[in-house]
Amino acid sequence: MKKVLALAAMAATIAASGQALAHGEAARHGGIVQESSSGISLELVNRDGKTLLYVEDHGKPVPTAGASGKLTVLHGGARAEVPLEPAGGNALVAKGDARLGAGAKAIASVTLADRKPVNVRFALK
Repeated sequence: MKKVLALAAMAATIAASGQALAHGEAARHGGIVQESSSGISLELVNRDGKTLLYVEDHGKPVPTAGASGKLTVLHGGARAEVPLEPAGGNALVAKGDARLGAGAKAIASVTLADRKPVNVRFALK
């Protein structure tokens, strides 16, 4: 019984933090991290009116020069598709209003210059 309570407390702490971790990848920019089936991690950050995606491969930044993609956001009954463009370093920026808010779901489709396309889903709380 003590183990069950300890696990429940741990799950509540993680849920309350508002950050998702994928296979040990930490949110380095205060966003939500999800990992693709190929091992590429994307961190979705929505701050100060900007939506960014940071790309890493097992904790190492992946340059986004030459990358492209889109962010599809489902919120309520609305659907928005916003193009993603390189923003320097390992970041991509959404070119337009991604309309991310509590309850939204987002799908990032990213094609990196030297890799296969990556698709990741996010759920915003």
